[in-house]
Amino acid sequence: MATERILIVDDEETLCEVLKLNLENEGYDVDIAFSAEEALTLDLKSYSLILLDIMMGEISGIKMAKMMKADITTADIPIIFCTARDSEDDMVMGLNIGADDYIMKPYTVRNVIARVKSVLRRTSGQKSAMAATNEKPNVLKVEGLQLDMEFKRCTVDGEEVKLAKKEFELLAYLISHRGKILSREQILSRVWSDEVVVLDRTIDVNITRLRSKIGTYGSYIVTRSGFGYGFRD
Repeated sequence: MATERILIVDDEETLCEVLKLNLENEGYDVDIAFSAEEALTLDLKSYSLILLDIMMGEISGIKMAKMMKADITTADIPIIFCTARDSEDDMVMGLNIGADDYIMKPYTVRNVIARVKSVLRRTSGQKSAMAATNEKPNVLKVEGLQLDMEFKRCTVDGEEVKLAKKEFELLAYLISHRGKILSREQILSRVWSDEVVVLDRTIDVNITRLRSKIGTYGSYIVTRSGFGYGFRD
């Protein structure tokens, strides 16, 4: 099994070196970038996880995270924000962008390592679950709920369920990121990327319709107020 690669992006040089040493002692392959600008010159898609500070130079951690989530090659790379900023707004903003965790400075190295292991365990589990539930590359399956991505067909316990185009795309997006809360911004950018103006209420209406149409599996679609929606494990 290949060693998991971690990139630390922070302008505090001493802190970076301490984290690098301790993470390498845990068996990870660790690189350091002292700014978002430097990080963006690297092959980001080769990393298993990014530890990202918010307060940096011209490109903040928030901006870098948005850039990564907008790029299909890096959108699914887990991000943990490490920052001295401790307001609830900053935490919500980071999580809404799609960050997987948020650690406030000052923090212990032990805490960072525990969070890194937890996020990598969760995200690798999601990938394994996706591989296990796909009977063929173009099929998403959760128990008796199945989406045939090639024929755009949804079945519930063997019975076909008619879904509108956006309902189908929304359900597929939620299932393909099972176990993770997706922000409204993420959902809009992926499912309604071709629309000029879309109201937040549009997502709510489609979620309500999906829950009704897919029967008992409707309870798998969860709402996290202030954060977004997800499809539970």
